Amino acid sequence: MSNQPMPTLKDVLAARPHVYRYLLPTPLHHYATLSELVGAQVWVKHENHQPVGACKVRGGLAMAANLTEQERKAGLFTASTGNHGQSIAFAAQAFGIQATIAV
Repeated sequence: MSNQPMPTLKDVLAARPHVYRYLLPTPLHHYATLSELVGAQVWVKHENHQPVGACKVRGGLAMAANLTEQERKAGLFTASTGNHGQSIAFAAQAFGIQATIAV
């Protein structure tokens, strides 16, 4: 478990320009049949339309945007079997940071 504090609203708002610079708005679709089935309005955000096919790309971009120059020069290393690794690779490329992704 991480000892990092939960992001605040201020953190989210600070990340927003970095996310919007590299990502398109995520499509949001209403599903009438599913809504009828569960008796509530069902809306689905299609994160699969993002460059890496997942919402995790936002976290990668926010993290890369907040690295110091020294941290950027050191590069990034992560281990992942999927979306997290793709997110870090996308963010590293966007910010010109060397990255190693172990799969």
